[in-house]
Amino acid sequence: MENKQIDTKNKLDDGLTFKISRFKEQIKKTKPHKHDEYYELIFLSEGEGFHCIESEKYLVTSPEFYFLKPGQLHFWQFTSIPKGFVILFKDDEFDALKESDLLELVHQLSKTIRMELKSGQFPGVLLNEILNEHNRNASYSQAIIHGLLKALMGKLLQISEDQPHQSGLPQSTYDKFRQLLVKECPRLHKVNQFADLLNTTPQNLNAVCRKQTNRSASEIITAQILLEAKRYILHTDNTVNEIAEILSYSDTSNFVKFFRKAEGLTPIQFRDKHFQ
Repeated sequence: MENKQIDTKNKLDDGLTFKISRFKEQIKKTKPHKHDEYYELIFLSEGEGFHCIESEKYLVTSPEFYFLKPGQLHFWQFTSIPKGFVILFKDDEFDALKESDLLELVHQLSKTIRMELKSGQFPGVLLNEILNEHNRNASYSQAIIHGLLKALMGKLLQISEDQPHQSGLPQSTYDKFRQLLVKECPRLHKVNQFADLLNTTPQNLNAVCRKQTNRSASEIITAQILLEAKRYILHTDNTVNEIAEILSYSDTSNFVKFFRKAEGLTPIQFRDKHFQ
């Protein structure tokens, strides 16, 4: 049996130590891969699906930020078109003596793997400025970019200090519910099933969800099942019957009705639309 090696990608060839680009606005099947000797900062302003980093699977809830270190394995399973920016850099992009303050910000930020951003916190202005200056590639461009990076990383660290999980506060019911969604959905479909696992009532879980998102727990669960469905439709060759079974539907026709109601397309039509 042939051994398949995990791909190691190098997007910083030709001696480059820094690069910024827009995130590719497309849905495609991605395989687990690593990055060669560079850091990757990912800023998503739009997109839905999953991002797997090593053994952890994260639900994409844009806007958000990811910090990937050299050699970390990851892959995407998008179910809607992503938008955002990607910054790549190597250690020797920065002068260890003259830019020690910037390197310290990099070190502090590298402790973060993922950060959810609230509406209005996405640093689009800074990222556009960095991208424009990188494309300009004129006198003092590197100095300007490094100054903007310092501001960008400082801003992200400032945001992280305000997040509950960074301040040692107990994990909220909503956060626990979000974790359970990724772990237990689509095996579980009903609000009362999640409420039981959280030792609360369906009424309280609905109230918590509405306070956080203006959506009921049922609406959030439905959205999660839909995400899982799209994941299997777009990223596997499973038949509709097989996907329905994976999603804990006893009747395939019920799954097809659910999907058509949500997307206006059957699962097969949805797959064909993206892979014609």
